[in-house]
Amino acid sequence: MTDSAARGLKRRTVVQALAAGAAASTGAPLLAQPAPVRIGYAMARTGPWSVGAQTSQEPNYLLWAEQQNAAGGLNVKGTRRPIELISSDDRSEMETCVRTYEKLMGSDKVDLILPPWGSNANFAVAPLANRFQYPFLAPTALSRRLVEMKLPYFFLLLQQPKPMMDALVDMLKANGARSVAVIYVDDLFGLENYAALKVALQGSGMNLVEDKSYPLGVKDLSPVLRSMKDKNPDAFIGLTYPPDTILASRQSKEIGFNPKFFYASVGTAFQLYRNVMQAGAEGVLGMGSWNQKTSPGAKAYFDAHVKRFGAAKEPDRWASGHCWAGLEILTAAVARVGLDRKAIRDYVAGTTHDTIVGKIRFAGSENVGTPGTVSQWQRGEFEVVWPKASATAPLNPAKPAWV
Repeated sequence: MTDSAARGLKRRTVVQALAAGAAASTGAPLLAQPAPVRIGYAMARTGPWSVGAQTSQEPNYLLWAEQQNAAGGLNVKGTRRPIELISSDDRSEMETCVRTYEKLMGSDKVDLILPPWGSNANFAVAPLANRFQYPFLAPTALSRRLVEMKLPYFFLLLQQPKPMMDALVDMLKANGARSVAVIYVDDLFGLENYAALKVALQGSGMNLVEDKSYPLGVKDLSPVLRSMKDKNPDAFIGLTYPPDTILASRQSKEIGFNPKFFYASVGTAFQLYRNVMQAGAEGVLGMGSWNQKTSPGAKAYFDAHVKRFGAAKEPDRWASGHCWAGLEILTAAVARVGLDRKAIRDYVAGTTHDTIVGKIRFAGSENVGTPGTVSQWQRGEFEVVWPKASATAPLNPAKPAWV
């Protein structure tokens, strides 16, 4: 058995044991318990997607299943049934990811599905979700193309490129920025966010002094960062994945590139970013939408996550919260309508949902209830700073020097 297969088997066995424990806690024999709710997913545990997947997504799936099973199981229209998670490592491989979901939905016929990590993987499996009619509540997909595909079973929990880039440009303009330099990863995430940013910049009065794409897996961004430093922009914007977010930040520090506004995402919202950059994280901006101050539910979720996984593995301050919100929505749907997947889809599509990140409602596939936001590291916390109505702290309008 391969290491990845072993990990997949172990993950399934752990949750089966939890289900058995939940049954035992009722005092009834295990065989007398209702059949488990079989919930399948593929998740990156190895490869380049794993940093994001193991920060923002899979820990939440495990915590949710454990909490539900500790309460006697998932409430399925009034009957508690234990959760059995059926999962495997997609190895950050698109083909493996797609093949796994096709098997889970097509031949295994699991009861429910949880989405994979990332825009590209979700883009690949979204048509399968629609074909097999499994509701997908995707917490780590940003894609206008997914919205435009009009897939009735697919829902995107994160704020999409337009509201996020509109919020960023609005914040920069309101605080005096007049020039911008941009790098972006040459894939779906980078291209769509860059396109939305360019539209948002039109008529803003801000000058785009330089823009450069880079390939996934880049090892050195210093040449383009030096070129941007020479142009002395008010704002740097990196539409970057977690390893590249850290790379751009480290190399900007090394060459002394410290514009008034330094924005990079995704990954800025991760505890990893704060740990790596240490005091240098102060004042850095990025994609974020919540923290412990956002709601009592957000605080309870944060505390439960830290208790389960330790202080060294905090939830990130963006997609982790939306992942948990999606699980809240799924839990409420199953409690209301059971495991009828079309009824779940209709409930998700037609309801305004109260979640830890605020109200979520969908227009087609898009979450139009959560506004675009900007967050900033301030004294060890990633604070929501824009728009002011969503803020957990005021914006620091001038990034301090790298330390």
